[in-house]
Amino acid sequence: MAVFDRAIAKSLPLVPRGIVRRLSAPYIAGPTLEDAMRVVAHLNANGKHATIDVLGETVTSTDEARAIAGEYHRVLARLDKLSLDAGVSVKLTGLGLAIDDTLCRENVAAILDDAAARGRFVRIDMEDSSTTELTLELFREFAAIGHQNVGIVVQAYLHRTESDLPGLANVRLCKGIYVEPAAIAFHDPDEIRASYLRCLDALIEAGSYVAIATHDEYLIAEAERRVRAAGLTTDEYEFQMLLGVRSERGDELVRAGHRVRVYVPFGTHWYEYSVRRLQENPKIARYVALDLARRVTRRPPA
Repeated sequence: MAVFDRAIAKSLPLVPRGIVRRLSAPYIAGPTLEDAMRVVAHLNANGKHATIDVLGETVTSTDEARAIAGEYHRVLARLDKLSLDAGVSVKLTGLGLAIDDTLCRENVAAILDDAAARGRFVRIDMEDSSTTELTLELFREFAAIGHQNVGIVVQAYLHRTESDLPGLANVRLCKGIYVEPAAIAFHDPDEIRASYLRCLDALIEAGSYVAIATHDEYLIAEAERRVRAAGLTTDEYEFQMLLGVRSERGDELVRAGHRVRVYVPFGTHWYEYSVRRLQENPKIARYVALDLARRVTRRPPA
């Protein structure tokens, strides 16, 4: 099965862009800001919150980094105008981390200030391990100077993650998607799940707000059990899912009284995002391919 997964992922650059676009359509709001607003409005109408990601990572110029930052300001303004329930998620490489630390900090600070003035939240995404230390450092800097509207992401498959948790007040906990060497990351699925639950327990015990980001049914069930056992209220945790992935399960969580937030990516870099994400995790490539096949077989005849 692993060989099949890798074959799907490696074949993606050979697939015509039109097919990749159809394949990725359920998982990306679209290329425009209005696409994102439409999707968020639909999610809100179904009792779900959202966090919006402007696609674009590892930019190579100051102008690109500033353009992505500018798009985030447009997102925040549009959310206010439409009175939609959503925050934003930012990737530091998209805001200039690899170009100039000062540029990145300026872009993040401006987004945080804009979001705070509008009463909205900013989540700093975690990327591959080469950026982990800098991402945590920058997050802690902004939290230390009084930004209350900022949170971080940690990846349970990294060996270091449990030791990174102390002092983190608002955390999205995910398994991790980037391909990392065994020297720094768990590869066995059971080890990753065990690490995830250890991290979840530590965050609950510390009183951190935890965003439980997973589509793994075992982890969802265990998380439900743990939040109930801890007596957490819905303002102390939430579940998070990716747009288009297990949406029916998200509906079930809403009906069960949980807060659910959906990660909504949009932008013109949809192709690069789609190929990169699927190649980084061949198992997700298989999952998406099988999900697409199910959609096709369920489609009524013309």
